[in-house]
Amino acid sequence: MAEETKATVEETETKAEAKEKKEKKSKKDLEIEKLKAELESKNDLLLRTAAEFDNFKKRTERERSSVAEFAKANVIKELLPILDNIDRAALMEDKTSADYIKGIELIVKQLEALGSKLQIVELAKVGDAFDPNCHEAVMHIEDENLGENVIADVLQKGYKIGDTVIRPAMVKVAN
Repeated sequence: MAEETKATVEETETKAEAKEKKEKKSKKDLEIEKLKAELESKNDLLLRTAAEFDNFKKRTERERSSVAEFAKANVIKELLPILDNIDRAALMEDKTSADYIKGIELIVKQLEALGSKLQIVELAKVGDAFDPNCHEAVMHIEDENLGENVIADVLQKGYKIGDTVIRPAMVKVAN
């Protein structure tokens, strides 16, 4: 009987250990399921954030294109009256008359006014110091009256808007 009691106690202990292992296993399973759910939630959040960012980039690019197109349209709108005047001047038969020359001068003034309105700045004038960032030296001359690296002549005007050089000026530089 002592053996039976001992066997019963061992069985009870084994059952208790098995139950404890099951509880531990079920706790681990619950923890694993909880972590899997959390991981799935984080992955979903990450995918949504990536999609939102992609949409933001596309929307920003569309807006940037729209603004650039709008700016171009405004500049062209300002140029159209000047182009109309050039067409009218081209249709004149007597290109030596005083009216024709006066018309061309008015067209030049219109262009200068538009440049001023758009804040376009002319880059080079005779006597200015040569700056390789804004000027393109295509000729060098020796002139004792001018200092070293001074613009002696402007062969083609250069322009900039703000700090952006639209076209460098082609100049003749004195050495």
